[in-house]
Amino acid sequence: MRKTTTMMMNRLLTTATTLSALLLLQITTIPSSSLVHSFTSWTNTNAVSIQTRRYSKNNNDDDDDTNNPRRRQLLQSTLSFGTLLTTTVNPSAAYASSSKSRTEGYAVQRTEREWAYILSGPQYNILRMGGTERPNSSILESEDRDGTFVCAGCNTPLFSSAEKFHSGTGWPSFAMGIDNNVQVEKVNPVQASIAGAELRCATCGGHLGDVFQDGFLFVGTPAAKSGKRYCIDGAALVFKPSGGGEDVFGDVTPPRTSDGGGGDLPGFLQPPKIVPRSS
Repeated sequence: MRKTTTMMMNRLLTTATTLSALLLLQITTIPSSSLVHSFTSWTNTNAVSIQTRRYSKNNNDDDDDTNNPRRRQLLQSTLSFGTLLTTTVNPSAAYASSSKSRTEGYAVQRTEREWAYILSGPQYNILRMGGTERPNSSILESEDRDGTFVCAGCNTPLFSSAEKFHSGTGWPSFAMGIDNNVQVEKVNPVQASIAGAELRCATCGGHLGDVFQDGFLFVGTPAAKSGKRYCIDGAALVFKPSGGGEDVFGDVTPPRTSDGGGGDLPGFLQPPKIVPRSS
């Protein structure tokens, strides 16, 4: 039994090492902004459990395979790969790394100085620099009224409220864009599956966010039908309510709740509430 288990561990270790190497080759070419959106969604929709089976013969502790060096190496390799993904996704340094110009070939063109003048700081960071805002930092994440979400840089209609849903990631999410107004980066299938593809406004080239192929996870939402999740940085958008009313700019931070929460972190990262002890 012990010999069979050891052989299995050797094969698993070899397979895990090979897969990790292949994935690393792909991840090194993936924009960190995509990894931020992808990893946050993954942690919020999946529960990861690592269970260690104990192989023993006649309850003999000497045959306990949980202390097998090969097994420990396999588990450590798996966890190290997960740690790599975690440390890679630093929101403060997450920028789309596409080499394609955000000016050439687009109908609306301005100098960077002009963009910096007409856009707010958060808008410029997202649209022109390809940055990524913190989750739950845009008031548009909770916007549920009927209307249209337009580009904050050129006013192009990008998303309909009918395609908006709550993904739990902390970023405004949509099942699809309006017509061909949202440009999708062409990437290889591996990257598209792991970390999505960059989205831009097709009129001005402004960075919007990323699209992922995990829409099927959000049962009961428009994304379940389209199979896609458009994860958008709210600061790149302006919401125009149907039937008139004031525009809502996505670079506005949502108000904090009475208990001090909201506006900064998604629910699964919020600190626990402190309940005072009754006397």
